Amino acid sequence: MVNDFLPDDESRFTSDGNGGLHCADASFDGEQDVLLKGIFREIELYIRQTGDVADPVLNYQSAEALARIIDLNVADHGIAATEFAKLVQRYLQYSVRTGHKLFNNQLFSGFNAPAFAGDIITSLTNTSMYTFEVAPLATLIEQEMVRLMCRYVGFSQGDGIFLSGGSNANLVAMFTGRNRIAPAVKSKGVGGAPVLKAFVSEAAHYSFDTAANLLGIGSDNLVRVPSDACGRMIPGALEVAMTLALDRGEQPFFVGATGGTTLHGAFDPIDELADIAHRQGAWLHVDGSFGGSVVLSRHYRHFVQGSDRADSFGWTPHKLMNIPLICSALLVKEKGVLQRNLTDLDTDYLFHQGEQAEDLGKKSIQCGRHVDAVKLWFAWKYYGLDAYSRRIDHMMELAEYAAMLVATNPRLEILVPRQSFTVCFRYLPEAGADVNAFNLQLRDHLRKSGALMMNYGFIHEKLSLRIAITNAEMTRRDVDLLFDKLLTAAAELEDRRMQSC
Repeated sequence: MVNDFLPDDESRFTSDGNGGLHCADASFDGEQDVLLKGIFREIELYIRQTGDVADPVLNYQSAEALARIIDLNVADHGIAATEFAKLVQRYLQYSVRTGHKLFNNQLFSGFNAPAFAGDIITSLTNTSMYTFEVAPLATLIEQEMVRLMCRYVGFSQGDGIFLSGGSNANLVAMFTGRNRIAPAVKSKGVGGAPVLKAFVSEAAHYSFDTAANLLGIGSDNLVRVPSDACGRMIPGALEVAMTLALDRGEQPFFVGATGGTTLHGAFDPIDELADIAHRQGAWLHVDGSFGGSVVLSRHYRHFVQGSDRADSFGWTPHKLMNIPLICSALLVKEKGVLQRNLTDLDTDYLFHQGEQAEDLGKKSIQCGRHVDAVKLWFAWKYYGLDAYSRRIDHMMELAEYAAMLVATNPRLEILVPRQSFTVCFRYLPEAGADVNAFNLQLRDHLRKSGALMMNYGFIHEKLSLRIAITNAEMTRRDVDLLFDKLLTAAAELEDRRMQSC
């Protein structure tokens, strides 16, 4: 019986006698009003605080401390609306403020009000993107966003689908390339296919390895092609690697170029790679998850010159376009190619005849799919095409300014020439200090103090701090503040080290 699942007669709900529930408290709607007002009051406060650079990026607590501060257990009885608002406040209090101007840790940052509104509205309407029937306007909006994005990339007759991030875009691109070169694999499996070889740069995203694993190609058959000193794939090295595969009787089928590597921010030479990939009949994909939005810029779109020659292009607006996660799309040059990936498009319990409109589920490997295109549409409608072009230019120019500050400070060292939106550098402590260990300590100190957040990686065994300029609301003053905080913290750590010696 349904009442077996109710805690006791103090519950707000009781059985209606027909297997359903009704609210025992006539003031439930009033409590819901209190609940929502309390939630949005906390949201407004959070947004205001996040926009204030004087406030910390993070109120750091260890995992053990957080578990003591927040009661994580779910009890038999619910909580009142006022207590729920406090719970929301606590969650926001101890979350990383990714909209803060000194949050440079990931390849996304900033707060985008119209896109945030789109996220709220799509959650409120709570639909899925598989059929026009259940998502009519959202379907038309996604189609319009795909058309617009294809236009920027250079796919005049292109198509595409929104999906769950750049990693998934890389997976579906490789999936599509595999199905083109070996279509029987869809029904027969990989056992009867030749050994398939995929090629990406040594600086490419790890998701390509996962994709090769998932598709049955095997991560050992993903060839990591050497990159130059700036992190760009070397075309000659790609040609050599593909020729060696052919000599062994293997089938090169996929080349993944990167439009903005995770650490260097490097852009592979797409035009040159296209010449090589097309000679071998391989699918050419551009992973523009990080830097793909550069196509919006009038001044820097040449970074992805040759994108129109690719077979697919991954573009993730939740990065440089500041759209709330997740917002990512895979664009393809050829209409119909995504539908051919799937094996059953006649599922009558979902796809029905009658509407003269496309059901987007017929070209997606996901069935249930969140409405992600609407928040992008809201932001693009609000800012306009010209403003987004200027935003991309502004971030590129700020990264150039940050690189100049590093280059002109004798205590800082650039570890790789700046390519685009990221700056890779390190602090040079006094002689005798372990430079890698010191920079890791510096980064950790800045994060735990809440002063700022930036990430790190290794470049030829040297630990590199990485600033990623991905927040279009930043100014030169914010970049100055970032370096002031970094240099102040480094001086304090050096003083402590000297005192302990």
